[in-house]
Amino acid sequence: MTSQKLRNRTRLRRSTLAAGAALTVVVTGAGAAPGAGAAPAAATPGKPQLKLIAASNAVTLDRYEGENGVYLDLGTYLTVDNAPLEFKVTRKSYKDPVVAKQILRDGTRTTTKTLPAGLVKDFSGLPGFLEVSIKNAAGQEVSKTKGNFCPNNASGRLRPDAPATSHYPESCPTNPFTLGSVWGVEKGWAANSSTVDYDKPVDLAAGEYTAKVSVAKKYRDLFGIPNDQRTIKVTVRQITDGGGGGGGGVGMTAQRGSHAGHDMSHGMSSDMAHDAAHHYGPRGADEPTPGALSHALEDRGLAHHLGDGRGHTDGSRIAPALKPASKRPTGRAGAPAGVPKPDLRSLPAWDIAITDGEDGDVAGKDYLAFSANVWNAGPAPLVVDGFRKPGADLMDAYQYFYDAKGKQVGYAPTGTMEWDPRVGHEHWHFTDFASYRLLAADQHEIVKSGKEAFCLANTDAIDYTVKNANFHPYNTDLSTACGQQNSISVREVLDVGSGDTYTQYRPGQSFDITDLPNGTYYIQVIANPEKRLQETNLNNNVALRKVILSGEPGKRTVKVPPHDLINAP
Repeated sequence: MTSQKLRNRTRLRRSTLAAGAALTVVVTGAGAAPGAGAAPAAATPGKPQLKLIAASNAVTLDRYEGENGVYLDLGTYLTVDNAPLEFKVTRKSYKDPVVAKQILRDGTRTTTKTLPAGLVKDFSGLPGFLEVSIKNAAGQEVSKTKGNFCPNNASGRLRPDAPATSHYPESCPTNPFTLGSVWGVEKGWAANSSTVDYDKPVDLAAGEYTAKVSVAKKYRDLFGIPNDQRTIKVTVRQITDGGGGGGGGVGMTAQRGSHAGHDMSHGMSSDMAHDAAHHYGPRGADEPTPGALSHALEDRGLAHHLGDGRGHTDGSRIAPALKPASKRPTGRAGAPAGVPKPDLRSLPAWDIAITDGEDGDVAGKDYLAFSANVWNAGPAPLVVDGFRKPGADLMDAYQYFYDAKGKQVGYAPTGTMEWDPRVGHEHWHFTDFASYRLLAADQHEIVKSGKEAFCLANTDAIDYTVKNANFHPYNTDLSTACGQQNSISVREVLDVGSGDTYTQYRPGQSFDITDLPNGTYYIQVIANPEKRLQETNLNNNVALRKVILSGEPGKRTVKVPPHDLINAP
């Protein structure tokens, strides 16, 4: 069996713009090159100097027939100089609020500054950071919006002497059950700040406009940002053919093997994913955005802070674990005492909804669909290799173990991988990675999902503050991990700090609740159900989410109470 896995909302939004399939953004006018010259001489050591700039004086936004508006990619950036802009964002548990701390580095001295309580409510960025006012040709204000700022939207360097790559993560998490994140912009870099409300297009008719962009006063005061308003001329063009049409091609950019088996929606815009995969709830999965820079994976471990040496958090010492094995392991199986191992943990289910089934389900029945995630709290990655038996659609699977320097020091047989030949799937699954069950109020099993086998991918950044968290995981979709029908071997990795989200909107994966009485139930998510994988801790593998079923057959409803402070149905 397989399931459907969804990309990060942020990635999808940026991919939609980058592709120009249903929305193209044409930047016109020369403008000034962002950030020329050296850092100001009067800068305070260890304190980042921030400034809002505009890459161009004018932009053209194309509005396609059938679309609800245009997306305000206005080409504004927040420049960072003198010192990195860095935040550590955490919560102790789901009963505790999110706490954001700014990290200030002055040579070997590091201090922290806690942001005001309640300012940051989740891990998606600084809320209400950017303020955008748009006026028409008559000078009337026709739109006023505020947008989050994700510092991890690093867009590139300001000058040649800036760090060649950014070691910070490439997106801000949107999974409702994220526990910790690191946000940052390298010294001498600029982060895109104008990605305002990508899921909320602004209804602007064809014509000429003027946009004024500024940083909200509370953030100017907090970080010492000059009160510089950027004025940008905006031309909106109406396109009557070749795209749009209410989802006819939006975001059909890099499907990259498209988790098409995890599945159809991996790599599409949210609208297309909804149409193609019959996905009924909010998206919820997270994956790094495609950066407009060379990936730090190539040079990771070279950063001069937060990642060098033992105890830091960029995972560079285990990078060799990402290279596929060429042959079966030899010698005596086992793992030396004390060798680092992964720690698989389940998140409570979310994105819960009643559906009437997917293609292949039984017509006229009611199904309870949901999203679920198993993540790796480390301190070592989960690395599983599969080696094919000649002529069989089955592989022998082995778990690998590495020392602190990334050297393989052991392995253990851990079940099998199986080939799924169904259209839209067609890849290798590691068996018995997780199990989903619907429990009665007394928590005995009522229904068991058919989903047991998975192709692992690092779709969600769950906690990048844990030891050895890898800010730039390699396999973030199926095209990097799951092999082809003629593969002789595959390697699947769940890296430290990341999780793998599946949405149960595929036949045989959601729960058939047609004949269940109304009442209280629990969705149970179990990581490593058969305990075939070796972990540091097997006592944190189960998560429960309460649901309340009501309604009549064919019109069933579900109520999902909050999980502590997390209200994510």
